[in-house]
Amino acid sequence: MQYHQLIRHNGIEPLFHAIEMSVIAACNHLPFHLHAEGLRGTGKTTALRAAHALLPPIERIKGCIYNCDPKNPHCPQHKNLTQEEIATIGTEFVPRPFLEISHSAKIASVVGSIDLSKLVNSENSTAALLPGTIPQAHRGIIFVDEINRLADTSPELADILLDVMGTKPGRIQIEEAGLPIVEMPVEISIWAASNPDEEPGRLADVRRQLSDRFDLTIPVKQPSDVTSVQRILNQTSPDTELFQTFSIPKLDNISFRDDLQQILATIYVQFNLESIRSIQAIETASRLEAAISQRNTAQIDDIIKAILPTLSHRVSTQTIEQILHYLDLIKSHQEIPFSLSAGVIAEHTPKPTIKKFSLSRLQQFLKQLIKLLPKFPSMSALTANTKRNEDPSHHQPQLKTSTKEDIISPPKIATPLSELKEADWLQKPEEK
Repeated sequence: MQYHQLIRHNGIEPLFHAIEMSVIAACNHLPFHLHAEGLRGTGKTTALRAAHALLPPIERIKGCIYNCDPKNPHCPQHKNLTQEEIATIGTEFVPRPFLEISHSAKIASVVGSIDLSKLVNSENSTAALLPGTIPQAHRGIIFVDEINRLADTSPELADILLDVMGTKPGRIQIEEAGLPIVEMPVEISIWAASNPDEEPGRLADVRRQLSDRFDLTIPVKQPSDVTSVQRILNQTSPDTELFQTFSIPKLDNISFRDDLQQILATIYVQFNLESIRSIQAIETASRLEAAISQRNTAQIDDIIKAILPTLSHRVSTQTIEQILHYLDLIKSHQEIPFSLSAGVIAEHTPKPTIKKFSLSRLQQFLKQLIKLLPKFPSMSALTANTKRNEDPSHHQPQLKTSTKEDIISPPKIATPLSELKEADWLQKPEEK
């Protein structure tokens, strides 16, 4: 099913919105990483895979498998060429890359390896590199399904994603014996999906460092109204015309005022946010919200809207509630300074709500309990011990009845060595 035919019900609407934000960012040469968390069958993977239809084509240097931008070439073959030399080669328009990394993928297929077809060429044998999934996805999207499982079972692939997502643009390094090391920038947005209620649990609990690399984490839920379910069954969507006119605005035209940056800096310091990526993600998401709303300036409402998806995987629910309340106070024009002490924040913040015990945490607790059960004594042993403790005779001291075998005669007095004849103590002892 095509993207514009999918049903945007209330449980999945935030994911569609986040997808469109990431597409706009990618088309503005800004990687914007997206993670969808939800139970099985909620449509998160379907929506992410169908979104490749929104991606406009890219212009690259003709024949470049690294998708070099003619205005900013980056691959080993073209990065030192002049514009005149690039014009001689020519350019071409190709679909914007949308590739996937599976759990069975090897490092060589993801990063790159020796091109065996050129190496075994009998007429012109040369040692050359064959780029993997990541270098070939430059200026596009890479999708990873069940990323929590990949982080748990394939940590070496998770390490590669850390390098790709660590900076914007990211970086990739290809190493092969006998060839020089190739390092190049990569401009890729990583999209991922996971089910937090299945093994090994939430990505933030499995690989927190990788979870922090995602700009947005979107919770996806089931439809809660009958009409949406009927529309899904009938595969009818009233939003067809909306996506036929989807346009890509320019982020360079969206300004972010100094006072809004001061608010973000205050949030980072006063609420003890761990990662600087958190407020960078809030600023980018706010600018994207303004672009989607066809405004040239981000507003505090854009920041408020960006708080939950940018911080839900980074801080506690209580901290998010405090930050939102702080922003509401600023929005209501109350006389509250940007730099607040912990006491002032607590004074203007409502009491935290009790956090519900999630199903995933309950499942993890039960699994740990099952693992510990073999270490405890069985019920039969416990019952036997209980009966023995309850028996009065068990606690009474019992005298041991002596037997003939228990009585041991005292040892004979040994004869001093000086009184023995030399022949007696030099002879070998008799074998018993």
